[in-house]
Amino acid sequence: MSDSAMARRGGAVDPRLPVLIGVGQVTQRVDRGDDALEPVDLMAEALRRAEHDAGRGGILAGADSIRVINELSWRYLDPGALVAQRIGATPRTTEYTVMGGNYVQTVVNRTALDIQSGRNDLVLLTGGEAWRTRTQAKKAGADLGWTTQSPGTPPPIQIGDDHDLVHPVELSRGVFLPVQVYPMFDIALRAEQGLSITEHRRQLAELWARFSEVAADNPYAWIQRSYTAEEIATPSPDNRMIGFPYTKLMNSNNNVEQGAGLILCSVERARALGVAPDRWVFIHAGADAHDHWFLSNRADLHSSPAIRIAGRAALDLAGVTIDDVAHVDLYSCFPSAVQVAARELGLSLRRQLTVTGGMSFAGGPWNNYVMHAIATMAGVLRDDPGSLGLCTANGGYVTKHAFGIYSTEPPPSGRFRHAEPQDEVDALPSRELAEDHEGEVAIETYTVMHDRDGRPERALAACLTADGRRAWGATTDPAAMHALIAEDLVGAKAVLSAAGNLELA
Repeated sequence: MSDSAMARRGGAVDPRLPVLIGVGQVTQRVDRGDDALEPVDLMAEALRRAEHDAGRGGILAGADSIRVINELSWRYLDPGALVAQRIGATPRTTEYTVMGGNYVQTVVNRTALDIQSGRNDLVLLTGGEAWRTRTQAKKAGADLGWTTQSPGTPPPIQIGDDHDLVHPVELSRGVFLPVQVYPMFDIALRAEQGLSITEHRRQLAELWARFSEVAADNPYAWIQRSYTAEEIATPSPDNRMIGFPYTKLMNSNNNVEQGAGLILCSVERARALGVAPDRWVFIHAGADAHDHWFLSNRADLHSSPAIRIAGRAALDLAGVTIDDVAHVDLYSCFPSAVQVAARELGLSLRRQLTVTGGMSFAGGPWNNYVMHAIATMAGVLRDDPGSLGLCTANGGYVTKHAFGIYSTEPPPSGRFRHAEPQDEVDALPSRELAEDHEGEVAIETYTVMHDRDGRPERALAACLTADGRRAWGATTDPAAMHALIAEDLVGAKAVLSAAGNLELA
């Protein structure tokens, strides 16, 4: 046994050190006949499973705060209050994030700071999504009968700032959906790496095939099977092209029913509750930062300075390098998100970069995926005591980022440490937006969106003017869309009209 493990068992660890003592996950297979619990009941069940995972009853009732991740399928005014009612808790506060896939890890970081400082002692984190049930009910015009709260319900404490992620000019040019933007990142990556279209397609498919292999062994994954690279790369009726170069299997699968819960407390509280030390997972360090807010102002569309800077800060605070990290889960809404993060963190695409199987296969329950990643990581670390795990989180369009470094042994520093190196990110170069540019441009990156029958429907492009400003264009010309798919046209000359219509030169 290591010295730190002996110290932990002997009581020498700071009693205020935050520790994760219980994790729970629910995958509700309504497609196979499971009862359709509403989201707040998914959350409550996930927390009950987290309590069971901790090995002691009565833990949930003692929570002093319940913090809920914002999701899309429900409109509860105070979901934390509803969860509290269901689990028999009377928390001092209920809190609720704004939208963003980064917020699970951000809330873990914030909670760790709150526990370490003494502001809180036992905090529950949860989130649940029933998008499949809601979508089907909406199509059928059915009333689900989900719980409602009176208009006078006191609002929970808001976590995060709900700023619009899309610039008005981007919106006016039709660039606002993740399924449009992330493939554009990947085309920019292809050009920056000097890959051919064939080489690039193979790289994406092989990366995602390795993710599917992990999902095949994950009992909570929505798709529990492995795919070959050829299956992932090849368009078919069940795997249509969405936004070139992405087939359906390369997109996050949000048509799921999943919930997760985490229990965090102080070491002192964990001991008082009688939770065995072999259930404890420590958060060594965390970091949060965002890239230049609007896509239009990014220096390029193939990198993330915020991931590089904040990721490095988290590693530095933990006193480790990326090579010391044995287990990794990179946020995986689309292949470009994984590739950008891996490059910025110094991770090879050949190593396994997920513990769940990723959002295409394990499931992408909108903003709550990372809670499933952390819950799964806890199990991985318990099975490999003393090793380090890294979870990353991403909100928006590779915009908002959070990082957490975990281990079953306490941090060598004796403290959870956190950084927000936003000033360093903000000081980096940016581009101006050419709002009304008319004339010649160079294509910086692009995608071709396809309809539900897999036919090219509309091409979108980020373009650069001669003076280095960024402009946005689009075309529905069949010949242009065919050329953008068949040829590498990054850097090609084009003409942009004042209305944003793109014409290849």
